[in-house]
Amino acid sequence: MTQAPKKIQKEVELWLSSVVIGLNLCPFAQREYKRNSIRFKTSEAKDEQEIVRDLVVELSLLNKRDDIETTMLILPNALNDFLHFNDFLGFAEDLLQEMKLEGVFQLASFHPDYQFAGTHPDDAENYTNRAPHPILHILREASLAEAIEQHPEPAQIPDDNIRLMQSLGSRHMQALLQACRLNDD
Repeated sequence: MTQAPKKIQKEVELWLSSVVIGLNLCPFAQREYKRNSIRFKTSEAKDEQEIVRDLVVELSLLNKRDDIETTMLILPNALNDFLHFNDFLGFAEDLLQEMKLEGVFQLASFHPDYQFAGTHPDDAENYTNRAPHPILHILREASLAEAIEQHPEPAQIPDDNIRLMQSLGSRHMQALLQACRLNDD
């Protein structure tokens, strides 16, 4: 059963505003959120072939439209298993090369069960990349490079985020993530 696309988009927007921006996990996100230059696209894809089709559409759209800074391609009906999702990221990176967009765009990834290598599934630091639904986040490399250049200590961001997650703890982060899930009305 597929979920309502508008509800899914609202959940991801709530996660972005309350977790990513609210906890300052990405110091570059707030500006684009306020500028309304983030595209949220809820995919109806149920398999990898459909995801690739949607990813091609989103990459092509971003390549043509300068008013859209970044796209969050939300995948509520596919890649729910994190290992499968993680494996798919290689195909997505290959697609950037095939489309000759490597160096123009890069992908970030978020998943409800995100787990960094060498961590336990319940480790708090995994919440830096956990979201209510699987997401492929398409970023413009030039804009990202500019934002990083303007940040006083960009290399410190991941370590700061890990420390924050550890200080808040897994239970707190799990509750924050759960709060982004909207009830069916």
